[in-house]
Amino acid sequence: MESLFTTPESKKKAILLGIRKALLDMGSATKAELSEKLGISFPTASKFLSQMVKDGEVLAMGLDHSSGGRRAHRYRYNPEHMLGLAVFLEKTETVYTIFNCLGEVKEQGTVSSVLSESALESFTHLLDGLLQKHPKISAMSIGVPGAVNQGHVIYIPGYPPFQNKDIKGYYEERFSIPVVVENDMNAAVLGYSNTKKMIDNPSLVYLCFGQNGPGSGILINGDVVRGSTFFTGEISFVPQYDHQNFLQALQHQEQRIDAISRLIASFTAILNPHRILFSQEEMTSSMLRDIQERSSRYIPGEHRPELVVSDWKQDYLNGLQSLGLELMIFTTSIGTNTT
Repeated sequence: MESLFTTPESKKKAILLGIRKALLDMGSATKAELSEKLGISFPTASKFLSQMVKDGEVLAMGLDHSSGGRRAHRYRYNPEHMLGLAVFLEKTETVYTIFNCLGEVKEQGTVSSVLSESALESFTHLLDGLLQKHPKISAMSIGVPGAVNQGHVIYIPGYPPFQNKDIKGYYEERFSIPVVVENDMNAAVLGYSNTKKMIDNPSLVYLCFGQNGPGSGILINGDVVRGSTFFTGEISFVPQYDHQNFLQALQHQEQRIDAISRLIASFTAILNPHRILFSQEEMTSSMLRDIQERSSRYIPGEHRPELVVSDWKQDYLNGLQSLGLELMIFTTSIGTNTT
């Protein structure tokens, strides 16, 4: 590792993040084990660990049992050293969770929606309060019901205060911590994939039809698909009938099952995913059976994906939490001052 980086600062950051990830993955390690795993010298591992222990980021666990030679000191990462904040914005509510470096939830809550004319002001007030209460929050992930390009909200119908806003840049400047902003359905499909036992690199489509109109999150071979202009998943615009797109068809109760079945056929023919997911709050078992039967009229049954219901809200939070953990572990380099 030491030979791969040209500047002292990049080298230092890489070693710090390598030690952090290794300790979280391994549970605990000695200096020799870290030296071997990361390809760094024993004195380098020792220097960084000493400083990380001093900063409270790493905990010394004492001496290993003797195997005949000198007993080695063992270390583990302090999961409470940094906290993450994940929060999503919905039409009727704002939901947040605060978690440590192991993903363990420390606090979770729901407050009234901040998607209003005073949205940014209300949302900022909420975030200010949470960061003051939990000063160890070191990264933030925000979910929004709209299309997002690199933290910039580019399409969010019905919520003008957020349209064309650089939410990531605004809050990184205000709070001086890394921020990620993600579309709600992208976060949900990522959260489902991360928490359910599936084959490696699954292909999934997550469908919702709720508070903010229909949307989808698409995972192909384990990767979230965002598209060339970050507009992937805006299924409202999919044409289905002579003069109706998917959003218009959903508004007619007698067409809902057929419209969803046609959409499933389209996804199957184009992407051939393993599963198509629905929110358990929107889909009954009888509706699911009707969709399975109707979609077979449009696509051969042997190619139809498995249709599954899941807890959309929890999947959404899990996805945002995984994005926040990645920020905490791989981009936050607070505390350590090795020279």
